[in-house]
Amino acid sequence: MSELRRCGWAEGDPLYLAYHDEEWGVPVHDDRKFFEMLCLEGAQAGLSWLTILRKRAHYRVTFDGFDPAKVAEYDETKVASLLADPGIVRNRLKVEAFIRNARAFLGVQAEFGSFDAYIWRFVGGAPLVNRRRTLQELPAQTPESVAMSKDLRRRGFIFVGPIICYAFMQACGLVNDHLVSCFRHPDQRR
Repeated sequence: MSELRRCGWAEGDPLYLAYHDEEWGVPVHDDRKFFEMLCLEGAQAGLSWLTILRKRAHYRVTFDGFDPAKVAEYDETKVASLLADPGIVRNRLKVEAFIRNARAFLGVQAEFGSFDAYIWRFVGGAPLVNRRRTLQELPAQTPESVAMSKDLRRRGFIFVGPIICYAFMQACGLVNDHLVSCFRHPDQRR
């Protein structure tokens, strides 16, 4: 049996491999998963995604399973304990962004009924399936991620620039950016 062809970025580490094969590009419709990915994509800013993947299990424990209602209630005492925790990225701005974004996230849920109902509007309710042949063709941002970023910021979110939003879109399956040669691309699964 021949080896499966994957996107080149997924090579070299078992965590990348599992993330690529099982999660990246799979459409999400779970608000808690959306909140987790929004937080982690913001935490990744300036770092490698592998760094975040290695800390992800600890993030889940430390941030109450990414329950936005619980994270929204964190106070300065909790922030101080988080900043002393070597199992996460100890950056005050990023930790405080989780809390601020949890509050904004709850506001979106109240307005739209769910974050899911809100976020899928940016792609017309269905994943955008791209047909890129090389990693060099992957954009850092798109008009959709720019629009998402502007709207999220207007609603009080931070660490949600257009590049972070595009990575979030890829991670949560709002766009499918698996290369056409990858076994995870829809054209390969037909």
